[in-house]
Amino acid sequence: MNLLVITQKVDIKDGNLGFFHRWLEKFAEKVENLYVICLWQGEYHLPENVKVFSLGKERGISKIGQLIRLQKYLIKILPRIDGIFIHMCPIYAIASFPLTKIFRKKMILWFLHRSVEWKLKLAEKCVDSILTASAESCRLKNRKKIEIIGHGIDVDRFRPAENSLSFNKSIIFSAGRIAPSKDLETLIRAVDILVNQKNIKNILIKIAGSPLINSEKRYFEKIKNLIHEKKVEGYIEFLGSVPNTEMLKYYQEANIFINLSHTGSIDKVVLEAMACAVPVLTCNEAFQGILDEKYFFKKKDYQGLTEKIINLRDADKDNSLREIVVRNHDLDDLIKKIIKKMKNE
Repeated sequence: MNLLVITQKVDIKDGNLGFFHRWLEKFAEKVENLYVICLWQGEYHLPENVKVFSLGKERGISKIGQLIRLQKYLIKILPRIDGIFIHMCPIYAIASFPLTKIFRKKMILWFLHRSVEWKLKLAEKCVDSILTASAESCRLKNRKKIEIIGHGIDVDRFRPAENSLSFNKSIIFSAGRIAPSKDLETLIRAVDILVNQKNIKNILIKIAGSPLINSEKRYFEKIKNLIHEKKVEGYIEFLGSVPNTEMLKYYQEANIFINLSHTGSIDKVVLEAMACAVPVLTCNEAFQGILDEKYFFKKKDYQGLTEKIINLRDADKDNSLREIVVRNHDLDDLIKKIIKKMKNE
């Protein structure tokens, strides 16, 4: 089978999308030839049967220029492939639809987000099916084309440390884009209670991620001001953007992983932490029915989060969390399901 993948970025060092490099490696193992069209091309290390084509955003090519390049690539690639897998961006499905229809190729969209914009509604008309990780991860009213197949976590890479790690502080780890939807205020207010009211000083919060757009940069300044106001600077460390290839060490050393996301879809970083058997705390409703109640707190409830941290900060690793990910969200299994769907099996 020959497959075309269309995605935003091919860059193993990217802090947000670097994980997709591993997806491409897995695809390459299971197809004869893999063609990849990306908006932005950075550093990659892929097998010889993979060819990458960039729409040129990294070189400043305009959106009109990117659209023209996409059509040229499609005319060149479509006769050679059996199907198209589009990662996350409905607009690529819309832009690819006319030529895909002419060449009679199957097109599948992978989508995880709570928002239902016009682009997703239109893309649903263009694609053969939409694959997603959970019912909450794609909220289109028309469910006919939606199929839930779990997420894709590289469980061979993300696993507990072979030897138990010991530190003189409880390490609390959080990861994700620094944005209002990630609600870092609630975490900061919980730290304030732990340190300044309950006199728990032997904790360190590590936060991986960075703001991408101006509104997020302003939000980051707001968070730093709150940290200064609460006098907890010495207890919080911002790591900046961390490539997916370097995330393992932070999961393995963590006593707790905290996810404050309000996106409402299954969050990849929570599953990666679970694969490392790290106790997690989340307010994300997408994990209802997946996690025990001891791992939940209510959105914006910093007092409830504080109590949950106190209860879990000395807890052992929980291998049952890893078992959930291995059973339902293994990357290798996910790629097999996508290939099977593409072949109509």
